[in-house]
Amino acid sequence: MEIILLERIEKLGGIGDVVTVKNGFARNFLLPNNKALRANDANRKLFEANRDKIEADNAERRTDAEGRAKDIDGKQIVLIRQASNTGQLYGSVSVRDIVDALVEDGVAGVTKAMVELERPIKSLGLVDVKVKLHPEVAVTVGVNVARSPDEAEMQKQGIDVIQAMFEEEQAEAVASALEPDSEDEFEDVGPAPSEIAAEETPAADEAEEA
Repeated sequence: MEIILLERIEKLGGIGDVVTVKNGFARNFLLPNNKALRANDANRKLFEANRDKIEADNAERRTDAEGRAKDIDGKQIVLIRQASNTGQLYGSVSVRDIVDALVEDGVAGVTKAMVELERPIKSLGLVDVKVKLHPEVAVTVGVNVARSPDEAEMQKQGIDVIQAMFEEEQAEAVASALEPDSEDEFEDVGPAPSEIAAEETPAADEAEEA
């Protein structure tokens, strides 16, 4: 389907460009979200008659987004989740979770459509997520997924929590193996051979006397 873009679309083009896209992409996303018009004669005339206003509105939104970007770019949000000892989450972190965390952190006006997350986050760690405040303005938000605030702080400092935990467990195992087991050390293992010989001597003497 041929469409006229009403805003810049990454990998497609800028305002006023006529491009060809898949029918489903146009019908399900571009057209209903007022990001494009069908490229027919009527819409071409309509676009040209309103080009100045469309471009002015876009410039205003871009300027507003650039102002907001200064406060958002580089921000890090912390999400506390349960996870296994290998770092795999019991569940996942979605776009909605990220938007909600940003709102709780005082960042308003970010919608799910602005957050570009290729796939849900399913493990502990730090993940950089792109947030497009405007088609021409993008920022990066750090998502710190941890099991506790303490672990989140460790990850923020660049410490691999899972590796650190593994090394600690290994150290504990080695220390435990080197410690003498007091119970085994003093366990009754039976009389010594000399004691057995001493006990048998009276019996032998009695036999000789008989």
